[in-house]
Amino acid sequence: MKIKGAYLIVCSPDRNFVTLKIETDEGIYGLGDATLNGRELAVASYLTEHVIPCLIGRDPFQVEDIWQYLYRGAYWRRGPVTMSAIAAVDVALWDIKAKAFNTPLYNLLGGKSREGVLVYAHANGTDIAEAVDSVQKHVDLGYLAVRAQSGVPGVASSYGVPKGGKPYEPAERGLPSESLWSSERYLNFVPKLFQAVRSACGEDLHLLHDVHHRLTPIEAARLGKELEPFHLFWMEDPTPAENSDAFRVIREHTTTPIATGEVFNSFWDAHDLIRNQWIDYLRMTIVHGGGITALKKAADFAAIYQVRTGFHGATDLSPVTMAAALHFGLAIHNFGIQEHMPHTALTDEVFPHQYTFNAGYLHPGEGPGLGVDIDEKLAAKYPYQRAYLPVARKIDGTLTEW
Repeated sequence: MKIKGAYLIVCSPDRNFVTLKIETDEGIYGLGDATLNGRELAVASYLTEHVIPCLIGRDPFQVEDIWQYLYRGAYWRRGPVTMSAIAAVDVALWDIKAKAFNTPLYNLLGGKSREGVLVYAHANGTDIAEAVDSVQKHVDLGYLAVRAQSGVPGVASSYGVPKGGKPYEPAERGLPSESLWSSERYLNFVPKLFQAVRSACGEDLHLLHDVHHRLTPIEAARLGKELEPFHLFWMEDPTPAENSDAFRVIREHTTTPIATGEVFNSFWDAHDLIRNQWIDYLRMTIVHGGGITALKKAADFAAIYQVRTGFHGATDLSPVTMAAALHFGLAIHNFGIQEHMPHTALTDEVFPHQYTFNAGYLHPGEGPGLGVDIDEKLAAKYPYQRAYLPVARKIDGTLTEW
């Protein structure tokens, strides 16, 4: 079997996606997600101009060698654009291989380690009352784990809270919008939110919270300590992770579990965090972290230190990546939890898939490969539209992490 061709489908069924399709001379094809929120066309260009020509004529079963060729052979390594492109190729090759063996992808990753993949939903509100109500609604839908976010009094456009009652979706068409932020007001508010949620929803529900990189290490340590009575499943991205030592400060002050890594694009971003046991959950994504081949190595290393996975799963990843994450999570031993933001009905129509939700768990399905396809004719009706994530400024105008 040889790769005879590959091309991209760039579309925007309610949001932008970049999908790689690799075709073989035996009629089997595979799909890979190459979406990089706000920089989609950079990855599309990298694939079209530099990667796809190198794939033609290769054996798609040689997944490891092709990964190494694209990573080491280019000399200029890492970075979100490069790693997203490599991931798209890698996932598409795994899809082809599993289809050729007529088996679900998880069987090539070691088989099932569990019966389903525990997922968490996003609940939010403009104030505590709305947030509590949203958490309860997700519990009623069957979720066993819920991330809770709320508007902060005196802070405009609080992270994690939708506009106009719509499902939360940060990417906005046009140029980036700006919001204001106050760490001081946020720190005083969040413990009150979780006191209310825990009181209303009981002790058994898994509760999560996303700080979104906005605190200094000692501020994050304070928050983690004040949230200890509410025993969160995790506190996500408490501080920017460029400086791994910052997480040592947090760890020394709180027993609240820590998750980070959704912006990582290499195992090396997480190496010290895992080795020093400064985090409990690795949040890397299959698409931005270099694909299944790369993440399997990262997960195996993390397992040595009892660090579990908790992959990013927002709607800035297509159903192709969600399916890959579910097969991965079903198979590996040190799986923790999977983020689940349901896609819109239109996105699901463009990307028909076999994965299903039931009673708090997702399952990737029993079809061969990933169990996801793309309706190219329908996708063509929704062309790419430039969109960006917002940016954030402190109340005095200083640009800060969004």
